[in-house]
Amino acid sequence: MSAEAGVLAIFGELDATITAIERLRAEKIRGITVFAPVPRHELEHALHEPESPVRIFTLVGGLTGAATGFALATWTSVDWPLITGGKPIISLPPFVIIAFELTILFGALSTVAGLFINARLPRVRHEVVYDPSFSAGKFGVHVAAPAGRENDVKNILRESGAEEIRERPTEVRVGST
Repeated sequence: MSAEAGVLAIFGELDATITAIERLRAEKIRGITVFAPVPRHELEHALHEPESPVRIFTLVGGLTGAATGFALATWTSVDWPLITGGKPIISLPPFVIIAFELTILFGALSTVAGLFINARLPRVRHEVVYDPSFSAGKFGVHVAAPAGRENDVKNILRESGAEEIRERPTEVRVGST
């Protein structure tokens, strides 16, 4: 089983990890994966990850559901007209119920689809670099270093206070991050 190509650095302190991430980003180095024993907002801010586009999937799904609900009710009323109590064939107030239900259904289904698409799930062949010390209080930074810049990445990580640096990590687990 081969590990993901790149450089893995193990840090004992959160501040050193954040410094390394900020210096790597300042050098325009991408492909940074961070491992932490607990979620830390400082790491999220240092990575500058963009907002998730899943909410756009939800909006589009909800609007599609509402349009589908009104279209379905209108088409059904026009195809099989039933005049009761003198009300018009196409009356919007009763159509709101089915439109609401389909808004919720399509919004929920498109949210799940957006989650799977943006998380690139399922990961059939992706291997994740992992070290057991990440669960024991250490922080890890894995950098998929661009060709020819491996030494620059190692120097940045070393100067930032990395306790250990591995070019090809030996511990690999297949599955989720």
